Amino acid sequence: MTWWADLAAVFGRRRPPLLHVATDEGSGPVVVLVHGIASSSVTFRNMVPLLVPRHRVIAVDILGFGESPAPENSEYTLEDHVASLEATIRSLKLDEPFTLVGHSLGSLIGSRYAAKNRRNVSGLVLVGPPVYLSPADIGDPRVRGRVTAYLRAYEFLRANKDFTLANAAIISRLLPKGIFEITTKSWTPFVKSLEHCIESQTVVSDVASLNIPVAVVYGSLDAFIAPGSMTVIERMRHVTTYRVEANDHLIRPRLARTVVRAIEEAGSRAISASAAGDLRRPPVD
Repeated sequence: MTWWADLAAVFGRRRPPLLHVATDEGSGPVVVLVHGIASSSVTFRNMVPLLVPRHRVIAVDILGFGESPAPENSEYTLEDHVASLEATIRSLKLDEPFTLVGHSLGSLIGSRYAAKNRRNVSGLVLVGPPVYLSPADIGDPRVRGRVTAYLRAYEFLRANKDFTLANAAIISRLLPKGIFEITTKSWTPFVKSLEHCIESQTVVSDVASLNIPVAVVYGSLDAFIAPGSMTVIERMRHVTTYRVEANDHLIRPRLARTVVRAIEEAGSRAISASAAGDLRRPPVD
């Protein structure tokens, strides 16, 4: 192989793959939907019909899941996920800043994307964000103990493949196809995303760095949220919190309606701030 071919191969490997765009319909202000770990864009099946009448709705499958590529050489770090999201959004050639909605892991990816591409995003909505600070950074011993327990549970799941796959198969049979699936095919994206994105994350610093409206929506029965773990985000001045009673981690109809309301209200706040000269941005890259 010649030197230039070798160089081209190196640059070719570094190019982030484009994500599968599962939904692109409607017209109006753009809303981009990013799902979570071990899932697909089906996550938003209850939201899309509510948004389409007034928005252009774009839903993607994240790297390694759904119908998106699953590169064998990827470490599925937060930067890997964000790089593919960036490349995909650039390929859509959006003209104006958009509202970015992330569910679960998607909320961590969305927060990092927004922090890196601030002029592209007019509002950020985090749905069921699994916020876990490093235990060493948590002052409240009760919260520290809860977060530590969650992180140890995730380590156990990664270290016990047969146990995790068997139990995931049972759960997936109880849910609509595409909502929750861990298989031998998606095992590597699952364990690496869990370790590199959820167990080690930047969501708190990312959200703190933003000057756009941020909404946090979660169910009171969400088993993936450690009690007290989101306090630091909820106290930020630009963050509005919506707690939905009797809803778990899934975007069921009641939670879907609340997320749509959060999107609309974040849009209204962004318009008001822009009119006041606080959030003026050039077009999306």
